[in-house]
Amino acid sequence: MDFNFNPEQGQFADALKRWIGRDYGFEARRAIVRSDAGVSDAAWATLVELGMTALPVPEAQGGFSGSAVDMLVVMQELGRGLVVEPYLATVLGAEFLRLGGRHPQLLEQVATGELKLACALGERQSRHDMRDIATRAEPEGDGYVLNGEKKVVLHGAQAGMLVVSARSGGAQCDEAGIGLFLVPLDAAGLRITDYRTLDGLRAADVVFDQVRVDAAAVIGAAGAGWSILDAALDYGAGLLCAEAVGAMEAIFDTTLEYLKTRQQFGAPIGKFQALQHRMADMFVHLEQARSMALLAAVKLGSNDAGERRRAVSAAKYRINLAARFIGQQAVQLHGGMGVTDELPAAHYFKRLSTIELTLGDADHHLARFIAQPGFKEGAAA
Repeated sequence: MDFNFNPEQGQFADALKRWIGRDYGFEARRAIVRSDAGVSDAAWATLVELGMTALPVPEAQGGFSGSAVDMLVVMQELGRGLVVEPYLATVLGAEFLRLGGRHPQLLEQVATGELKLACALGERQSRHDMRDIATRAEPEGDGYVLNGEKKVVLHGAQAGMLVVSARSGGAQCDEAGIGLFLVPLDAAGLRITDYRTLDGLRAADVVFDQVRVDAAAVIGAAGAGWSILDAALDYGAGLLCAEAVGAMEAIFDTTLEYLKTRQQFGAPIGKFQALQHRMADMFVHLEQARSMALLAAVKLGSNDAGERRRAVSAAKYRINLAARFIGQQAVQLHGGMGVTDELPAAHYFKRLSTIELTLGDADHHLARFIAQPGFKEGAAA
């Protein structure tokens, strides 16, 4: 099996590396994070120009029909660069639209960069269980009325439309009765509270107060959105795995460079065997995480939903553990400077810590992996 990236994937990676190195360095990113907007229109325009927004969109809608492995290449580079623009939120929203199959015109707008999306899925009580939905979608006329609240919607205030999960039937944690809806940001009754997150990105709390949408706003089939939601959440988790690998590579490299240059007792601290052992342990975690991210990306294209769930949960579990270990070790090896705003290590650590808690932490994905059919029988064999 060939694990090398093809020439097109290498070109995407090289283009992003050049742009980040030239225009999106550490100080430029800090300035963007501290700005009132929290994102850069110029950076977004460059991502569009490089074809990143068109990559996951089907060719029929003006995209490149990029696979999850293609997206892995992109997300790794964005992770290395700590890019804060609403790319992840938009491509995850585009995956909902692709799976739903009812909004080709919106996918065209995503491909051209005209439309940014955000996914309003989590609620105060739901933690990592996205079936736990209290937001209601009550039928009214030829549409629906939405009432409820969504928490920590990544780039919710920067999007043009929201992908919203709401319940039109069933009990609060049932898979049946879940609907997915498109809600424009200027909809009457929509209230958004925007804020900066720990890792420098933007998120929002969104309240739906008698928000009316028509039947055309439904993604997929009304009240039968769980299969789309489940697949899209796996897609998003796979993208986060790839981004985490890129961030871990960067924090590993910057820590190694620090050990080579920081002097103690007349010698670089990288000569101390105890610190070399720590770096070796970090490298092992990084390589295992890289392999699991690639496995998840490959299995995201599987027609077997069980196989996809097992691979993604295994990858997210292992990468969450690696992100915590590598991030914490990097901070320790930098000493007190490792937590200061002036060094990139602190920013990578914050981003890795946030990824660990996004779309399922280690405990959630371990429990999900164990719950898959065949696990108990296989473990007992």
